[in-house]
Order: sequence, then structure tokens, then C-alpha cells
Amino acid sequence: MSGARFMESFESRHSDHSFTAAVAKQAGVTLPPLRMDSQVKYGLLSRGDAGIFMRFPPPAYREKIWDHCAGFCIVEEAGGKVTDGSGARLDFARGRWLDLDGGIIAAPPAVHEAVLKAVQTVRSKM
Repeated sequence: MSGARFMESFESRHSDHSFTAAVAKQAGVTLPPLRMDSQVKYGLLSRGDAGIFMRFPPPAYREKIWDHCAGFCIVEEAGGKVTDGSGARLDFARGRWLDLDGGIIAAPPAVHEAVLKAVQTVRSKM
């Protein structure tokens, strides 16, 4: 995965940059992150312009469904996988909030599993 590029939110209040860096390192990603906000990250992932999208906001932050629903559909239709940080598929049927378990991971299926394992390893060392 050394050639994979990961994306994360530009705003550090939307994602813990030090945690995503630790996950990327654990997964063997060596390229620097591509930081941007908006659902464009999902489009870039679907096109293959980047290989991973990770978002790990602070525990008090609540994700809104409209910030992820369209991008989620685009990634899944392109063959990718989008889950929360524990591997559960995102559930948009609960109302306006995505009450996630530990963030969001989006990637092609094989890469997703490796990133999920890296997340679990980094969390176990905290």
C-alpha cells in the first residue's frame, strides 16, 4: 500500500490528523495525505485518484447524513466499501445524524480491510 494516497478532511476539527497519520503508517502508506473538505473526496476515491478516505472526528462531533450520503452511494456503486471505524456499514435510516463508532473509512474492499486492521492496531496501542 506504499503507493496509495489517503484523503482526510482539511479541517482538523473534523478529523484527528495525528490518528490518520498513525493509521496510514501502520497500513504501510508512505505518500502524504490529500486534505480537502466536501464530498469531493468520495468522487476522487471512486475515480481512483486516491485509494483511501479516513475521517476520525472527536468523540463529541456528530456527523450529518447529508455530508456523506451521496458520496457513500457513489463509492459503493464504483465497487468500494464505506463503513464506520469498527467496520459497520453506514446507516442513513436513523434520522439526521450518523452516530458512528469511531469515524469513517472508505476504500476498495481489499484495501478497506487492511485499513480497518490498521485502525484496530493503532487503537489498541492508545
